[in-house]
Amino acid sequence: MKVEVFNNKTEASRKAASDAALLLKKTIEKKGMAVMVMATGASQFEVISSLVSEKGIDWKKVVFFHLDEYVGLPDTHPASFRRYLIDRFISKVPGLKECHLILGDALDPQQECKRLNSLISRYVVDVTFAGFGENGHLAFNDPPADFQVTDPYIVVSLDEACRRQQLGEGWFKTLEEVPQKAISMSIRQIMKSKNIICTVPEKRKAEAVRNCLENPVSEQYPASILQQHEHCTIYLDRDSASLLTKKF
Repeated sequence: MKVEVFNNKTEASRKAASDAALLLKKTIEKKGMAVMVMATGASQFEVISSLVSEKGIDWKKVVFFHLDEYVGLPDTHPASFRRYLIDRFISKVPGLKECHLILGDALDPQQECKRLNSLISRYVVDVTFAGFGENGHLAFNDPPADFQVTDPYIVVSLDEACRRQQLGEGWFKTLEEVPQKAISMSIRQIMKSKNIICTVPEKRKAEAVRNCLENPVSEQYPASILQQHEHCTIYLDRDSASLLTKKF
């Protein structure tokens, strides 16, 4: 794991996107295609817009998955991550080799996981975009996260801190509207990615950054598992890095 601290969110996001673009281009050049997983949420707005602006990525050679989606939420809902990705990324690039979105409103979430698991098991993921939740979650794996489950996608329960974060970011009008379950990529599947680009800006993430980077790896701090990934870079701004006592 490598940690980089930038003056502000924009600088961190642009560097994350630039590094990811280089990885994608090198991978496509080497093996003729690349497999990527994209995160969503407020922390990823500038990363995605910067990535879309990067030149020289042959998107028609990219296989696309995403990290998580609320159970029971249609893609017409403003908080739908499918809608988020279609509006901010998929519609902005000139076609993808394959695009596999999580159908959060599938009648049977477990069957939807099986469908996704069958698809992603065909590939090795080259680049995964991620972030930390305010409670230290990685994807929607809230504490205590399951570090042992081997299925690539799983149904998880969202804790109150996670749901309050979604409310605070303006995705929902009331806490009661925030779904209590989601389909999430598992910790083990995230860790299988060859490279992880993890962008964690803003003061509200400072405590999670400290807990996940300075404490021993623990299921109570799910994103702490990234300490064990050889090719993971954490992109912080001065605000999110403000509580760190160690130098990285």
